[in-house]
Amino acid sequence: MKRYEQLVELLATDIRNGRLAPGARLPSIRTITRQHGLSASTAFKAYERLEEKGLVRARPRSGYYVIGPPLQAPVSGAQPGREKRKPALVSSRLDVSELVFSVLDAAQQADIVPLGSAFPSPDLFPLQRLGKSLSRIAPRLHGHEMVAHLSQGHPALRQQIALRYLALGMAQPMDELVITNGALEGLNLCLSAVARPGDLVAVESPGFYGSLQALERLNMKALEIPVHPQDGLDLAALARALERHPVKACWFMTSFQNPTGASLSPEKKQALVALLAQRAIPLIEDDVYGELYAGERAPWPAKAWDREGLVMHCSSFSKTLAPGYRVGWVSPGRFGEQVARLKLMTNLSASLPAQLALADYLQHGGYDKHLRKLRHAMETRLAGLLAAIARHFPPGVRVTRPPGGYFVWVAFDAGFDALALHAAALARGISVAPGPVFSARRDFRHCLRLNGGHAWDDRLEDAVRTLGALARLQPPYAQAP
Repeated sequence: MKRYEQLVELLATDIRNGRLAPGARLPSIRTITRQHGLSASTAFKAYERLEEKGLVRARPRSGYYVIGPPLQAPVSGAQPGREKRKPALVSSRLDVSELVFSVLDAAQQADIVPLGSAFPSPDLFPLQRLGKSLSRIAPRLHGHEMVAHLSQGHPALRQQIALRYLALGMAQPMDELVITNGALEGLNLCLSAVARPGDLVAVESPGFYGSLQALERLNMKALEIPVHPQDGLDLAALARALERHPVKACWFMTSFQNPTGASLSPEKKQALVALLAQRAIPLIEDDVYGELYAGERAPWPAKAWDREGLVMHCSSFSKTLAPGYRVGWVSPGRFGEQVARLKLMTNLSASLPAQLALADYLQHGGYDKHLRKLRHAMETRLAGLLAAIARHFPPGVRVTRPPGGYFVWVAFDAGFDALALHAAALARGISVAPGPVFSARRDFRHCLRLNGGHAWDDRLEDAVRTLGALARLQPPYAQAP
């Protein structure tokens, strides 16, 4: 490790452990060079690296000041095993639903600017072309077909999904797939197949609130594993957690994670699968954003490295094609029989007309062409949101720039209250998703998630300007009278 990296690690550890509190002034360059026997250029490089990580901020003619750990997550670039933060066991019954429902209800109102919504704009989806597919298949529906493929789903759709796995470079027999009412039902079925009330399930922090609600409903317990906003799930923290706690299953989003947008690298996905295979722990992989990548190639899910049948891969068409059709699927690995039976006991089947319409569209409607347009639109819209945040939010606010998906994770300085911002914004017709809804312990109070999947216009520009103004009225940004 280079000398400036050693200094970065030393100071970052002091910041994470609270020995250097937010607002504290770092030693001057002259002092740090004298104390550590470094050159001034090395000291400057270390401080600049800390600033890049979002840990400190330079003030003109004043020096460098601590602004706290970024997004309550391990520092980017920290060496594996050095991060001291421990995942927190939530041993009591979860109670996140009321807070989540209040946020979701606000985001669904037609006159609200939907920056807190979980869905991209409806104008991105080929609804008229899907309607044609629905009209095409309607005359072919008959009594026997309506009941012949209830629990697993219609073979025509399962075949098309299997072909998409094959195009990705993964062999997935269609007979092993189970069609569900959206990905959320598939995720819940997988959870019920591998865990029981009272069991401990590892989830991400911050993480998808749907996983917390599922655990709450099934009276299970959550073990929160930290997620870095750039690097994704902290595998070292997960390894420590598995050594200390009887984890029955993991529920993770490995690509374009909600809410941070972070992705695990291929090497980390492979390491995650290997780590869980050592203990035969199932992984419920939520991959609903996998097709919304910004690069040249789709990222492989963790399922691609599964050799033991322990990864239960879940996805849907809700974020890419047809939100209202509510059609998803599960590749359940060794748990296929349990998932299919639970599906049969829960609601028999996903809508057969919706399944056949989607199968027809996948075969004849130009899905890949649509996806290319969709990805380009997402990138453009996300860029518009990021530029507006840079124009209107307080200086120094930390913002993710995800390589896919359409969410932006924003972290204000310590002491900021995103719930208060949510309430103030809602009173002005703007929804946001405050950080506490993404944590079983209601952490991340200084963070919020914004939706970048809507066409940029004056209304959205005004909404971001208003959010920035409201943020500046709150501590720690409000100026003393």
